[in-house]
Amino acid sequence: MDSTRIVQIQHAEYGRRVALVSGRELHLLSDYRTAYHLAGAAMESGTPMRELISADLSGIVLDYDEVHALRSGWSFLPSFDHPQDLARCLVSGCANAHTGSREGRPLAPPWFYKGNGAHLRAHGEVLTIPPFAMSGAEEAELVGVWIIAANGSPARVGITPGNEFADPALAGADARLLSHAKLRACSIGPELVLDPEFADIGGLVRVEREGKPIWSREIATGESHTQFNFAEVEEHLFKYTAHRVPGDAHIHYLGGSTSSYAEGILLEQGDHVVIEWDGFGRPLRNVIERLTA
Repeated sequence: MDSTRIVQIQHAEYGRRVALVSGRELHLLSDYRTAYHLAGAAMESGTPMRELISADLSGIVLDYDEVHALRSGWSFLPSFDHPQDLARCLVSGCANAHTGSREGRPLAPPWFYKGNGAHLRAHGEVLTIPPFAMSGAEEAELVGVWIIAANGSPARVGITPGNEFADPALAGADARLLSHAKLRACSIGPELVLDPEFADIGGLVRVEREGKPIWSREIATGESHTQFNFAEVEEHLFKYTAHRVPGDAHIHYLGGSTSSYAEGILLEQGDHVVIEWDGFGRPLRNVIERLTA
């Protein structure tokens, strides 16, 4: 069975919509206008999300090439969010080392807080380097998405590509400042995969400057590469009561293996970072902006 993939998009006239990805087409849903409400309805009814989607197709079809290239009136939203309250979308991540071995791992995945829904950016949006930052660097990862049920249990929604943008120079200067280095804008999308396997996944990340690639690397993730599997990450993230508040959304970066910064690349104003994972749809592209005081 092929994975079901959706996007969240918005239009100045038509508002925000959810669309099913089908090849080079986007099929707009009718009643479900946010991925959050779609996931909530599936959780409450016990109906798989793919069935709710099939029953809610509006018949309106968009050209995905035009939308993804940002040449239409539509723009992307983060692939999942909390549409009513940015503070109720918790963004975090784990240092899920890509060692290929489980020997010597800690008792639990070392996780960190990245912010809330106000920090999330979509495909095509800007990732900013604050004036006080020492650096800014991409971290190509896959990202788990959950919504918390009325009884406080986490319900898996899916997995989406992400750029866990951070400040590695700050963390390198003083390890005690890691939490400061992680509190940055970050991106997810463009697609949310509702029923993927987190096993052995390949991909590619590149940095473009003035329209030309200046660095690229093949990347890999999934349980074949990480110290902790998806279920273990989930278990330790949601053992905390504060992470099981009914109605909250959780966005959790699952760990990465490489970064251009580690190979001497310093991102500059106007650079583009492009991340693509096999089986997770079209690339996630963001432009870098250095803010001034």
